[in-house]
Amino acid sequence: MSGLLEIAQPGIGTTVQDRGRAGHRHHGMPLSGWLDGPLARAANALLGNPPDAAVLELRGTGTVLRVAAGPVRVALAGRVGATCLRNDGGRSPLPAWHSVTLREGDQLLLGPAESGCAYLAVAGGLLMEPQLGSRASYWRAGLAGVLGRAFRPGDMLPCGAWGHADPREWRCRSPWTANEGPVRVLLGPQQDHFTPDAIAQFLNQDWEATAAQDRMGLRFQGEPLAHVNAAAADIVSDGVTPGAIQVPANGLPIVLLADGQTVGGYPKIATVISADLPRLAHLRPGTRVRFEAVNLEQAHRALKDEHERWQRWLNSRETYLPPGTVDEAALYTCNLIDGMQRADP
Repeated sequence: MSGLLEIAQPGIGTTVQDRGRAGHRHHGMPLSGWLDGPLARAANALLGNPPDAAVLELRGTGTVLRVAAGPVRVALAGRVGATCLRNDGGRSPLPAWHSVTLREGDQLLLGPAESGCAYLAVAGGLLMEPQLGSRASYWRAGLAGVLGRAFRPGDMLPCGAWGHADPREWRCRSPWTANEGPVRVLLGPQQDHFTPDAIAQFLNQDWEATAAQDRMGLRFQGEPLAHVNAAAADIVSDGVTPGAIQVPANGLPIVLLADGQTVGGYPKIATVISADLPRLAHLRPGTRVRFEAVNLEQAHRALKDEHERWQRWLNSRETYLPPGTVDEAALYTCNLIDGMQRADP
């Protein structure tokens, strides 16, 4: 059976995302997709979804969903909470790292993503029509999600089919959390546009995330970096990827994120490694970070370590029966009266 969610209140910055539309950068099409892939996959894992099923990416507050056709099972991942308003007047919290089944007419009031980014998955995934192989919303090109634009009241989100006969829900007692420490980078490809002192300065000072950030990129502030030739702070545009750190003429780094463009005309001093890139989705304005240079072998090792750590988290999930649910399996298989083996004389 499939469900349908209605946008009762759009909120701020909520979009449909999946792993993105790989293979179209030569057309000038950004990858898009979720900002924190491991966290989005964790939300899907709490529902038994395929890892890359489309989810809601929550970056602001105020989104309210109503079940227009149900039931719909949902799960939250990240530092975020929600409140379920039941059609019968009941009200209960939905903490992250738990699944819950919503009935027709129920509403889900989503709280703020306290770390800057969280995900809501639905059983079976969100099934908007894919474009260029992805359901990721990319507003600048008007692609997918809900007509490639911000949500409006009354928008409908079709949900995939799922078997709901089993009343057990899923939870994980330990949330998935990103690693800590400096953000690791590979220097280049244009570090020769900076003096050795400027590169040392890039690696040895704390950089503060600013409010100038969106899904396209994130600007930092700190002591500006000097280019070798200030008159050549702009270069002939060449290819860029999510994680590329551009340094424009003002000397302040910009890190490109999921919706980052495909080419850029600022020298790139370094690129954030794949294992650490999801962390940047959670840098609220004022958060201070430091960059650390690693080599390619260390970057590959870090990504492998991250995959192994995520697999260990995946294995820690468990099922449980929500309060008030009758355990029919136990009812039909257990001897409920101590000492009684048969009912006949």
